[in-house]
Amino acid sequence: MKFIRGLLSLIVAVVILTAAVAGAGWIWLGNEVAKDGPSSAETVFVVEPGEGFSTVSTQLEKDGVIRSAWLLRLKVRIDGTEGALKSGEFVIEPQASMGEILEILIEGKAVMHKITLPEGRTTAQILRLIESDPVLIGPMPELPVEEGSLLPDTYLFHRGMTRAKLIAQMAKAQDDLLAELWPTRQEGLPITTPQGAVILASVVEKETGNAAERPEVAALFITRMKRGMRLESDPTIIYGVSQGEPLYNKAGKRRTLLRSEIDRKTDWNTYQIDGLPKTPICNPGRDAIAAVLDPPETEYIFFVADGKGGHLFAKTLAEHNRNVAAYRKYERGEIARERATNE
Repeated sequence: MKFIRGLLSLIVAVVILTAAVAGAGWIWLGNEVAKDGPSSAETVFVVEPGEGFSTVSTQLEKDGVIRSAWLLRLKVRIDGTEGALKSGEFVIEPQASMGEILEILIEGKAVMHKITLPEGRTTAQILRLIESDPVLIGPMPELPVEEGSLLPDTYLFHRGMTRAKLIAQMAKAQDDLLAELWPTRQEGLPITTPQGAVILASVVEKETGNAAERPEVAALFITRMKRGMRLESDPTIIYGVSQGEPLYNKAGKRRTLLRSEIDRKTDWNTYQIDGLPKTPICNPGRDAIAAVLDPPETEYIFFVADGKGGHLFAKTLAEHNRNVAAYRKYERGEIARERATNE
């Protein structure tokens, strides 16, 4: 009996001692995790897709952000958060504690990068911007990307985003936009498909860089189509000549269209063909697509640049010819002033 009582006392003592040691260890671990870190400067730390806490903790210790990789691994093992690590690029403040660092890495507070892909660029031009971005990773898609299939915008992404995934995201954004806007289109439009809306919107996008003019330009083209008139848009000629790339003379300077190019019949030259071009001539933005699907009423059927970033609109050919003469007079004056300045 005395032996049993002694054994029980020993077991109780061992349990108490073990609990005391565990409690002390837990308190010690908590203190270590909450202690200020060794780094004296802000650190940008990248977790690559597929990396685990073993690799990450070793790198954090090597970079001088934490004191012990082993301690960090012990903490996540006890917490059961070993699989909760997020990939991305993270900013770690000076002297950040291990607990604060874990919160950043687990909650995914990653730095957001952005890329701006402007309206009115051809697909080839947008793909070049994506390919040259220094943060995006991975190869470009092997399959061709159709003209007008990408929605221009400013896209936010984490480090580790692939180029192919961003392109797919842009295409989906375009599909989602058409699914949203097409059912709300104005009745009686001479456009019968969402693709037709994108084609006309691409012409509107290339015709004016003035956002306030998009509805008026869209309305003008819709009116011309309803009356059976050709669109007669210069950017459609350019697309047929160079696939939308700028035109240059032999001296390497930007040039205007040649008479032979205006007279050349292509699948896009709307001076020579009826209706819409064969494909979009660029990637139009949301506002241009919305403008062609819900244009204001207008009687304007002609327009010409005013030389100041906008256009002069006209209802009749006679009025249009006066506007053209006014623009040419303005242009001659600008050329004369430029020559005087250079002399």
